[in-house]
Amino acid sequence: MPRVCEFVLVKRTRTRLRVTMNFFRSNITTMTGYAPGEQPQGGKFIKLNTNENPYPCSAKVQASIGRAVEAGLQKYPDPTATAFRIRAAELYGVEPDWILCGNGSDDILTIVTRAFVDTGNHVRFARPSYTLYQTLAEIQGAKCHIVDYQPDWSLGEDFALHCDHLRLAYLANPNSPSGTVILPDEVARIADALPCPLVVDEAYADFAETNCLSLVAENEKVMVARTLSKSYALAGLRFGFLVAQPQVIRELSKVKDSYNCDTLSIAGATAAIDDQLWFEQTRAAVISTRTRLAEQLQTLGFDCVGSQANFVWCKHPKHSSQQLYQRLKADGVLVRYLDYGDWGDGLRITVGTDEQIDAFLAILSAII
Repeated sequence: MPRVCEFVLVKRTRTRLRVTMNFFRSNITTMTGYAPGEQPQGGKFIKLNTNENPYPCSAKVQASIGRAVEAGLQKYPDPTATAFRIRAAELYGVEPDWILCGNGSDDILTIVTRAFVDTGNHVRFARPSYTLYQTLAEIQGAKCHIVDYQPDWSLGEDFALHCDHLRLAYLANPNSPSGTVILPDEVARIADALPCPLVVDEAYADFAETNCLSLVAENEKVMVARTLSKSYALAGLRFGFLVAQPQVIRELSKVKDSYNCDTLSIAGATAAIDDQLWFEQTRAAVISTRTRLAEQLQTLGFDCVGSQANFVWCKHPKHSSQQLYQRLKADGVLVRYLDYGDWGDGLRITVGTDEQIDAFLAILSAII
């Protein structure tokens, strides 16, 4: 006898189709989901809202991708991105089997979350920080322990408290939206105290004065996630990686998609980290402009947090952050307005080229 299937009912509204069916997991239908920054497809904007690198990537990247296309794309890519892992291992002072590659660091965070977190488990992260952490936890049906940053952007003792059901902790370092850093000694203390793994999300670490890579060898629970989107100007390529002890990488590799990095991204990423001259020059340019941007914002009356990333977090005591965002957008400038509820809101401004920042500051000065 054939099985009786439930029909999918689709109700048409004025703006979109609304699907009414009961097949989705309850935690999916109730969650909000991650909201990326605006990516306008039309119009001309000074785009300072999603922490992209304002400079073109290394010419070596373009050449390497071209050679990969010429060689043909009819075969599957290397499932473990061996060429990249070998070069990255040389650069960061580890062995290749300490590295797991992914489709951007978001893919890395997804793999880690899927591997450690089950329904009903708990995860921990700070607020304000990268809101994707909450989304990843909610997808797994996990509960969130959210610990507010202190007024000076330090982490209180609550972040390291023991919890029987705690399975994973995320720490953005440098943090977004603040750009502030928890020093490695403090991160090591937190990792020792936690009853679970700690993934240190170092998406912006190349712009900082320090990082936590050395902690990986000292503590099996510490994993460091990196991306090539920011410091290597490859946000459109989607390539990230994780550094962890090899026994951890082996288990995480079981969770990743079969071919989660394509042939072009592997070629481009490998060429990118091979061009350290380009990297050092571009990094210096971003840091120099970051310093000038923060100084000029303070001159205009903004309260700015000392950033070690490629953006500046600020708030003006006399002007609504949301209204400033709207006025800037109307004048062709996109910055990121972020509202963290009862914690407060503010503007996160990406470091652009000197020309972009000059234009932005001129428009902002007129508004202020």
